[in-house]
Amino acid sequence: MLDLTYQTPKPKVIAGAKHDWELVIGMEVHAQVSSNAKLFSGASTKFGNEPNSNVAFVDSAMPGMLPVINEFCVEQAVRTGLGLNAEIHLKSAFDRKNYFYPDLPQGYQISQLYEPIVGEGEILVDMEPGVARMVRVERIHLEQDAGKSVHDMDPNLSFVDLNRTGVALMEIVSRPDIRSPEEAAAYVLKLRQILRYLGTCDGNMQNGNLRADVNVSICRPGQHEKYMETQDFGHLGTRCEVKNMNSMRFIQMAIMVEAERQIKIVEGGGKVDQETRLYDADRNETRSMRSKEEAHDYRYFPDPDLMPLEIEQGWVDDIQANLPELPDQKKNRFISDFGLSEYDASVLTAEKENADFFEAVAEGRNGKLAANWVINELFGRLKKEEHAITESPISPAQLGGILDLIGSDAISGKIAKDLFEIVYTEGGDPAQIVEERGMKQVTDTGAIETALDEIIAANPAQVEKAQINPKLAGWFVGQVMKATGGKANPKAVNELVAKKLNS
Repeated sequence: MLDLTYQTPKPKVIAGAKHDWELVIGMEVHAQVSSNAKLFSGASTKFGNEPNSNVAFVDSAMPGMLPVINEFCVEQAVRTGLGLNAEIHLKSAFDRKNYFYPDLPQGYQISQLYEPIVGEGEILVDMEPGVARMVRVERIHLEQDAGKSVHDMDPNLSFVDLNRTGVALMEIVSRPDIRSPEEAAAYVLKLRQILRYLGTCDGNMQNGNLRADVNVSICRPGQHEKYMETQDFGHLGTRCEVKNMNSMRFIQMAIMVEAERQIKIVEGGGKVDQETRLYDADRNETRSMRSKEEAHDYRYFPDPDLMPLEIEQGWVDDIQANLPELPDQKKNRFISDFGLSEYDASVLTAEKENADFFEAVAEGRNGKLAANWVINELFGRLKKEEHAITESPISPAQLGGILDLIGSDAISGKIAKDLFEIVYTEGGDPAQIVEERGMKQVTDTGAIETALDEIIAANPAQVEKAQINPKLAGWFVGQVMKATGGKANPKAVNELVAKKLNS
């Protein structure tokens, strides 16, 4: 946890027709494990391959085919658990979850109900500088993904693509600690950030590699606090699960519309049924998908083809020792080592690639200046052009070279922006460009003074006004900068103007 003082955000209150209500939200996030092979077969997990080309015999449930555990997927789950400060279970087991879908060839999913590989953990969710909530993670278990049914290729037929069948998923289940739509989106973003830093999931929501099921319920003010004290779910309302959300915006919209639906039912004297629902973005509504199944509905039983999974503490310790620096740790270090604000540090550590770029620029230089240029100039330009940091046409060394020229007074801030534009669009060495194009700022006070004397001599009325109102001295600074083509050292100009006008 960061060595900073945080406030806990207040729960969102929704005014009903009769009462005020508060939201209670829990998340079940399905994160595809970053692995070249599936959980129980050697088939490829590459996205975008031809339909049904990433399928091994075991994925298609051919008779006699037995699953073989992918050790790397287990390692990735352990790494994720350690990154969330969670308990790692040295013994876990796989169960069969029985249900029928056309894209589930086996007729069951191999999952972990009774003995998951990862136990309780926690995630610090930043809402804004100084405001955060600690969300508890109940468990993480490994399971297979299902395939994909395609219904829009033929008016009379549906097709099945088994490429995703058997791909390893980590289901990350939170406690019902989230209290607003904004917190729910922030939770998924923070979880995605941690997974990407760990390298255990690429977090690509567009490809379905990270998707969330959102459990929404309502309660009267104060009831959630009673639940936190007693861990008695009776203090909370009946929850409904909104399935397969892969957009932060839609997650927030679905939560609000589902909460409003439940409030209307309860205040009308009805009872909320526990069920699974889908969110329709076009109509901005949730609709029933199926009644919420309990464990006995799936007829879970231990998978007879897989022995219990036993791992050694020494192996876990080795993974722990090789964990990368995680977002909160990096953010804290940027604040302490570079003197950055919490906001700037948060922006720079949002993506690991951004943080690495900044750190390469800031090494041996003024951290605040580096952060200003990376965030405002580079990130601003990349966002405008819809490019990621990995597509930046300017390298850390080039941007660092511009900062070195500013630091040595070779160029002014204004010239630096012109230089940034040249390097961004044309490339090249910043120092060489400054030399070849005559962009060095004028630091010769004699030349600056000569230009200033000419301006003062030609504008006696303006001199009188500036002597009465010192704020007008900026006009002379601007004229000198104009006369020198913007190359005069601004600090020297300001000092000379003040001296001349006050003499």
